[in-house]
Amino acid sequence: MIYVIRHGQTELNTRGVLQGRSDHPLNETGIRQAKEAAERLKGISFDAVYSSPLIRAVRTAKIVVPELEPILDERLIEMEYGPYEGMGLRDLAPEVLVFFRDFVHNPAPEGMEPLDHVVRRAGAFLEDRCRREGNILVSTHAIAMKGILEYLTPDSGGSYWSKNIGNCAVYAAEYRGDGSWTVPAELTWE
Repeated sequence: MIYVIRHGQTELNTRGVLQGRSDHPLNETGIRQAKEAAERLKGISFDAVYSSPLIRAVRTAKIVVPELEPILDERLIEMEYGPYEGMGLRDLAPEVLVFFRDFVHNPAPEGMEPLDHVVRRAGAFLEDRCRREGNILVSTHAIAMKGILEYLTPDSGGSYWSKNIGNCAVYAAEYRGDGSWTVPAELTWE
């Protein structure tokens, strides 16, 4: 089973900023969110932990599964926002606003990583690292996570791109052994 988690909150998340590949740590809320996720996942014995190399994802992975050192993989890094990184979500450039309103039908603005590239690198990571038995935790970022979910669900029609994925949200999917995966399901706790 593969468990994919988005990192905990950072200060840039609270300020509504596209942080992309900038390397910001978890804030106190993000640390608490990761600890809550660890508590919810404590009954699972993980065989491997993979993480984006950005500190917020690494710290989340280490809090959730402290007994295993995360294996860093560049393919799990957040989408490259290029010249738009650091832009406030309330002050988006018109071309970014058009893209965010309909990811499926509007290409990423020039200088921003195309979504099909995000899906390809997510798929390459899954093919290389996750087609095995056991429980695997993958700590990543919102858009990178959506790329993973899109890869795991080829019939989604791009539905994950517009889905809000909160900090420390967890999705799980199982490799069937025949080259396919179960449809990822968001884990929820009451």
